[in-house]
Order: sequence, then C-alpha cells, then structure tokens
Amino acid sequence: VGSLEKGFALPAAGLVVYTDHDIFDRYRRRRRRKFRGGAPISSFEALSQDDYVVHVNHGIGKYVGMTRVEADGRLVDCVVVDYAEGGKLYVPSDEIDRLQKYVGRDGVKPRMNRLGGVAWTKTKAKASEAVAKLARELLDLYAARKARPGHAFGEDVVWQQELEASFIYEETEDQLRATDEIKRDMESSRPMDRLICGDVGFGKTEVAIRAAFKAVMGGKQVAVLVPTTILAQQHHTTFGDRLADYPVEVDSLSRFRTPKEQKRILERVADGKVDIIIGTHRLVQKDVKFDNLGLLVIDDEQQFGVMHNETIQKMWKTVDVLT
Repeated sequence: VGSLEKGFALPAAGLVVYTDHDIFDRYRRRRRRKFRGGAPISSFEALSQDDYVVHVNHGIGKYVGMTRVEADGRLVDCVVVDYAEGGKLYVPSDEIDRLQKYVGRDGVKPRMNRLGGVAWTKTKAKASEAVAKLARELLDLYAARKARPGHAFGEDVVWQQELEASFIYEETEDQLRATDEIKRDMESSRPMDRLICGDVGFGKTEVAIRAAFKAVMGGKQVAVLVPTTILAQQHHTTFGDRLADYPVEVDSLSRFRTPKEQKRILERVADGKVDIIIGTHRLVQKDVKFDNLGLLVIDDEQQFGVMHNETIQKMWKTVDVLT
C-alpha cells in the first residue's frame, strides 16, 4: 500500500500503470519554497544549463555546470556559477543550500551581479526597506478594512449545490471545512481575509472555484490573480471546464493575448460582461476597471513583488480576499 506521483511501464510484462495525475492531468507536486524570490535546490539535478540562480552572498548569476576541484587535499564537487564581467563562483556541494533557483517575472531575464560589487548589498538593503514600508501599509490597510463594512453574500443557491456535487473526486475533510469557513466569511458583512495552504494537487483550486461561483451567483465579479501566463491559462481552462454548464463568463488576461484582445477584454470587464477574470500582473495595472468586484483570489501570493502588492492592496479595501 502506497502512493505514486506518476505512472510507470513494465514492457516485459506488458503492463502500463497510470495514476489519477496522469489520467486527469492533475498538477504535480513541487518542492516548497523557503523564501520569496527563489526556489530551494536540493540536488544538482534540480538545475539546468543556463538557469539563473541566486547566491545569498553574491546575488544573481547563471548556472553553467558542475566541476570537481581539489581543496584541502580532497576532491570536491562544485556548482559553477557565472557572474557579470567574467566572474566565476565555485559553490561546494555541502554549501548548495546557499543557492536558490531564481524566480522572477514571467519571461523577463534578470541582470546578473558582479562578484565583489556592492549592487547586491544595496538590493538587499532596499528589499529590507520595502518590507518595512509594506508592513506599515498593511497595518493601515487592515485597520481600514476592519472599519469598513463589506458585502454580505446570501446563502447557497441550488446551482451551488449542483456544482459542488459534480466534482469528480471525493473531497477531503480539509477541503470541505475550508469551503464551509469561506462561505461563512462571505456571508458575513465583514470583508473576508482567508488564507488556504496546501501542497500542489490537494484541491485548493476547487475550493477557489466554489468561492468564485458563490460570488458570481451573488451578482459580483471575481478577479483571480496568478504569477505566470502558464498558470493563468491552466486556471482559465480549469474554471471554464468546471463552470461550463452555468451562465458564467470566464476570461483571462496575460501576455498570451494581443493588445487588441486585451483592450476588448478590459472593456467587457468594465461593463460587467465578464464574471471571472483570470490574469497575471497585467490584471493589476491602472487601466483595469471592474463593474462590481466582489472577490479577489490570489494564487501563490509570495511570487508577487512589493510594487504589485501595493497595487493589489487598493483592490482589497472593500472586497473579500482569498489567498
């Protein structure tokens, strides 16, 4: 008795085994991130040629391969990282935890640092200042949200029950409890601030879909904010499939859309003709206007920068928020 993350084949026995992940194209598990801006590296296999990496002391460089060097009379496997102006850093295998895979804005290449330069130190100092500034703004924001009444949604309609009953998997106890708690928050006149935590594949998206559907049934629009264009496309497909039997208009906004398409989508959002809009950072730009926003869903909040979070906060003041 056990569990599999993916299927396998035994050609000699004529046997192929598929998991539900393979059949239903569920998300695969991924390693947890230790802090914003990077993904931890647990082994050399986690890196590919020319991946951007971040060293805690030296900043952003590019992974170029592995080598073996002699140090203190012994051979040591090292990760080789190129830096600006020809700099090269050798990171021993026992110090690989000092490296993280660079995670930045989708499709944007970072500027590499120079070994021995002061730019990385200044970057870290600016980040500390930005965090302190953001903390002060968050205090003001939540004080304002607590003082202002929000929208109280009504009880579940029949379609809500039908949608939830059509889920092809058996819900976990945590999923059901989280869904019930979110509904209670949404039915309260106090703006919701709820965080859903769980590993990939444990059903967070289904919980968000149910909350979004409840908001739409209550006459409100929903914004789903995601960090990458790929995730925006995945969510657009998932939300669209789940809500296909209901009069709910789902659309997406990302760099996959042409400028002409983006303009048309924004006009429809402003006119209230789009019920659920799923988008990347493009969704928090100044030209995005809503007719009647009632719920903001933020997926992988830690991947958004401070400036984006400041813009997102302006949307938070009266709407329910599910992260």
